[in-house]
Amino acid sequence: MTNTSPIPKPLAGWRVLVPRGGPWGDSVAADLRAKGASPVVAAMINFAPTADAPALETALARLANGEFDWMTVTSATTVDVLSAQRAEVPPTTRVAAVGETTAAALAAAGYHVDLVPSEDNSARGLLAEWEAATQGAFPLRILTLRSEIAKPLLTEGLRRIGHEVESVVAYRTVGVAVPENVVSDVRDGLVHAILVTSGSVAEQVQQQLGPVPESTLIAAIGPQTARDARSFGLRVDVVAAERTAASLIDAVVQVAQSRRPVDEYADRADDRDAGYQPGNS
Repeated sequence: MTNTSPIPKPLAGWRVLVPRGGPWGDSVAADLRAKGASPVVAAMINFAPTADAPALETALARLANGEFDWMTVTSATTVDVLSAQRAEVPPTTRVAAVGETTAAALAAAGYHVDLVPSEDNSARGLLAEWEAATQGAFPLRILTLRSEIAKPLLTEGLRRIGHEVESVVAYRTVGVAVPENVVSDVRDGLVHAILVTSGSVAEQVQQQLGPVPESTLIAAIGPQTARDARSFGLRVDVVAAERTAASLIDAVVQVAQSRRPVDEYADRADDRDAGYQPGNS
């Protein structure tokens, strides 16, 4: 007799905290469900307008006038700002994105992308490939758009090379309080993995949910995020091979497959899921 039992999904029985809402959170939650997980969507950060709106407006006006040779974009949130401001990027200005996710957001918003790091999707990776990509041309006039709390690694690195760099804050990152039932579930070990997608998320996880139980897997989206997390006192158990949501989920799957099933938690957890609503990001 043929065994027709379905193959269990790799994250069956796992509840995974997704720290951002909005389209990104919805997409990640869907991918987690496809692998058998129960996503807990609880936005821990949100984005607010820059505190220096005139500086941003002036920089974008100069951008539209073709005063910059290059513009660097370090996050999909910066792309949202460009779209909201209806920023114009002339064809004479080349655009560098720190990673595939940011590049995809730029393309979806109708902006061209000329450079994406091929190895390390980060500011460090962009710097490593900059001179080869620009054929050593300098000094270039570069606009770097960043969040208020971002480290000036890219700006300082480009200036050291000899370029003329204008660094402008495009947005601020603010913390969002998660529901109390999320806090209690993490404390009680009913959340089996937490996705950490940035240093600001790591800070909120540590402040709002720490100390996280040792049994809960903490997965960072990349090496820089892992370093930032540890600087806030948050341990990191696994780091994604690539700086993408898909790679982050794959890292959780690999750990889940090496651990014993967590089905004994599922019945308790199922009763909690109905209380969660996706946050906004």
